[in-house]
Amino acid sequence: MAIRTPVIAGNWKMNTDVVSGLELAREILEQSDGITGVEKIVCPPFVALAGISELLGGSSVHVGAQNVSANENGAYTGEISTSMLEGLVSHVIVGHSERRALYDETSADVAAKAAAVVSAGLIPILCVGEALEIRQAGNAISFVADQLESSLAGYTAWESLIVAYEPVWAIGTGEAATSEQAQEMTAVCREVIRKLAPNAADSVRVLYGGSVNSGNIDELLEQPDIDGALVGGASLKADEFSKLITAAGSA
Repeated sequence: MAIRTPVIAGNWKMNTDVVSGLELAREILEQSDGITGVEKIVCPPFVALAGISELLGGSSVHVGAQNVSANENGAYTGEISTSMLEGLVSHVIVGHSERRALYDETSADVAAKAAAVVSAGLIPILCVGEALEIRQAGNAISFVADQLESSLAGYTAWESLIVAYEPVWAIGTGEAATSEQAQEMTAVCREVIRKLAPNAADSVRVLYGGSVNSGNIDELLEQPDIDGALVGGASLKADEFSKLITAAGSA
């Protein structure tokens, strides 16, 4: 791994309630607070953010949101703005494939959300990734490169950016990309950043996501362009998530 500090971020998605979320966060804190050399982030559902933010405040475990609106306020029923998140989170996931696929978010939408996040002093975790049919057609590299470049349109806060490559075909399927596939695509992401901001390419962290677990994390972290993981299912088990944190801390 390069000199960049690795990141292990947990995306809880639409799992846990307020009580069980607090308990999970408490267990993660107890098991990982003393582990150094790694940035730790948990991204609970919106309803649990206040309680978990209070619980983890001042600890080594950061809190992130799973989504945000690009709009600051107004008649946007059900939406959450960056100003509502200030003081609760330090990071915000934008552009997750589930948002793109299920809610028709475009790369232009993602770029607007990323801009709103950095304007609020928060750090976006910007996700990109290809579907299985795109990979099978041999178009994974061009698709992800175009998707990332479009999602970063107008972006300038390179010191406040984490990119996550998540192949759609590996998310929640138990079928992770091989370390070679993951390295190839995270390197593509880094080259896009180099094209847009040459001086930032070697400092922006690029994560891999998609069926990451304690059995494959070490091999993934050995790859030169993989700086950690955005974790789904494994982040809902404190023991497993802490193993990932431990691995990254010693990478």
